[in-house]
Amino acid sequence: MTDSTTNTASTGRKPVRVWVDGCFDMMHFGHANALRQARAMGDYLVVGVHSDAEIERNKGPCVMKEDERYAAVAACKWVDVVVKDAPYVTTLEILDEYDIDFVVHGDDITTAADGTDCYQLVKDAGRYKECKRTVGISTTELVGRMLLLTRDHHIRGSRAVRSPIQGVDETVVANFSQGSLPAGALTGIAHYLSTSKKIIQFSSGREPKTGDKVVYVDGAFDLFHTGHIEFFKRARELGDYLLVGIHDDQTVNAVKGGNFPVMNLQERVLGALQCRYVDEVIIGAPYSVTKDVLEDVYHVDVVVHGASDQPLDIDGKDPYDLPKRLGIYHEVEHPRLDLTTTTIIERIIANRHVYIERQARKAKKAIAEAEAELREKELKAALHI
Repeated sequence: MTDSTTNTASTGRKPVRVWVDGCFDMMHFGHANALRQARAMGDYLVVGVHSDAEIERNKGPCVMKEDERYAAVAACKWVDVVVKDAPYVTTLEILDEYDIDFVVHGDDITTAADGTDCYQLVKDAGRYKECKRTVGISTTELVGRMLLLTRDHHIRGSRAVRSPIQGVDETVVANFSQGSLPAGALTGIAHYLSTSKKIIQFSSGREPKTGDKVVYVDGAFDLFHTGHIEFFKRARELGDYLLVGIHDDQTVNAVKGGNFPVMNLQERVLGALQCRYVDEVIIGAPYSVTKDVLEDVYHVDVVVHGASDQPLDIDGKDPYDLPKRLGIYHEVEHPRLDLTTTTIIERIIANRHVYIERQARKAKKAIAEAEAELREKELKAALHI
């Protein structure tokens, strides 16, 4: 992201500095959309990310560790700087420390452990603005999908399920999905409906310039995480323009089975597009790299894959056979090879009861926050604000 002082120096005005804070657990496109809207309200976006200890005290356990959450937010293309261990209740002192003009938050109320509005102080000081919350996606929703092991969120197609979940013990999964759960502990499955406008808002709009070296990577990129980010970063370093192929739901499910992907194609596309290392995506890319992929969108110079085993295509063939024969295939290693979509799901499974209790607490807290939000709206209406 370009420093805002470059854009405002010629006009002589002070850059508008915007603050957003949050947990950003399992950083998804809903988080990114809030950051995009906030960045559009000013010139420079500072994002405060709460520590694990602060979140545990006020909300419950996170799925992702704090270093993973810091890195995920830093990789969002609308973020200028990340403030680690930001206070859970936003204070005027933290805003003044970073020379912030105002805070942006979604059009819902967030409360601390004692039930108070986390943004009341900045609201009272007139340094608060709202953006539209992205309906149909949340961390709670994603955890609910993994707890329920459902496929209801998939975009339907004709390709059949072929194999069980890879990398997760089927017996554990079967046992995990059975048994009585407390009423209301798990969320229902929402269906996020993407639009061409949203994809345009997330797209860079940049075409490769003459002479640019185009790098192609592909995958499911489910539950977009720092493993994906590190892979994209290193792939991008091999060229000038990163083209990302994202497989459709039926292809991913046919290869991986179970309830994969946890996020549907539209959700996974937006997750990749918000990353600062991604220039363009192919929506519904074929599992095997074809001549069309290498030539029809842009001329691909390098095809990159991570240094891990790659399942064969459903016809039993190596999906990277063509780029290997052409001598343009390259493998990269990165420091987060240990973090995968499967390991995230394993965290949920290993702590099943903790996350079921978390979901129940969040459901109860959400009701209280919705009631507080309604009262605030009624008060504003009465005061004609």
